[in-house]
Amino acid sequence: MNSAGPVVTVSGLCKRYGGQTVVDAVDLEVRAGECFGLLGPNGAGKTTVLRMLMGMTPPDGGEIKVLGYPVPQQARQMRQQMGVVPQQDSLDPDFTVVENLRTYASYFGISRAELGSRIGRLLDFASLQHKADARIDALSGGMKRRLTMARALVNDPQLVILDEPTTGLDPQARQLIWQRLRALLSQGRTLILTTHYMDEAQRLCDRLAIMDNGRILDIDSPDGLIRRHIESHVVEVHGPGLARWLAEGDKPGVVRSEQVGETLFCYTENERALVDDLCEHDDLMYLSRAANLEDVFLKLTGRELRE
Repeated sequence: MNSAGPVVTVSGLCKRYGGQTVVDAVDLEVRAGECFGLLGPNGAGKTTVLRMLMGMTPPDGGEIKVLGYPVPQQARQMRQQMGVVPQQDSLDPDFTVVENLRTYASYFGISRAELGSRIGRLLDFASLQHKADARIDALSGGMKRRLTMARALVNDPQLVILDEPTTGLDPQARQLIWQRLRALLSQGRTLILTTHYMDEAQRLCDRLAIMDNGRILDIDSPDGLIRRHIESHVVEVHGPGLARWLAEGDKPGVVRSEQVGETLFCYTENERALVDDLCEHDDLMYLSRAANLEDVFLKLTGRELRE
């Protein structure tokens, strides 16, 4: 990083395609050493923002500074200090695990002496020591994802961008990826993460921005967003007696409610009174839980399907 201050600063960022604005006056800041999440429905503008941060898509307005470099003007210099984990692994199927790492390292001019020890550390990081000479088609999905992450670290980057790093992985593989991301944060690296898994964002992100229709709707820590937008508890109610129960009138402790399909979501600061009432109805089932980031996401972006 060639200057002090935030790792990423974006001001008034805009992008238009065919007369349609897909990124609309976005302002955000990513601090050194944090995991910053960028969340939003499909088509919200997340990928376009990331591409502009990486210098791959020129903005139509606004200013970008990444690792102290103005982008896109000095994007090439900036990318020398950045690692990227794309949505698709894009590993070379004709090469082994080690050959994939060596080939990628050649783009950064890393010396042969340094590369030998670095590849060993990356294989340890990815838990792929036993697969060093395996071809890519012999790896599981989780192994490929860990190799892609290791490849993004071959230039020892200060900033790592991860675009949906655990999509399609089983729970065990996701947990291992989460451990590796926490290890990167403990080393002082800065992460920018996109994901459709709200539990993943809530676990990993220090702060996050929720986007929709090209705009930032809010930025805060996961807990800060939950406190600001959602009551402390949510009780999900369903069952054959739901319509009759609703017809009985106001429900104890419910601040607001929303019916989605066969389920009524009741938002409350006093879930005990509501649960006590529900226990009197044998034809109802319920789940009482703390409010979470998914509740915030759906409140701000809506529940309609995006395709």
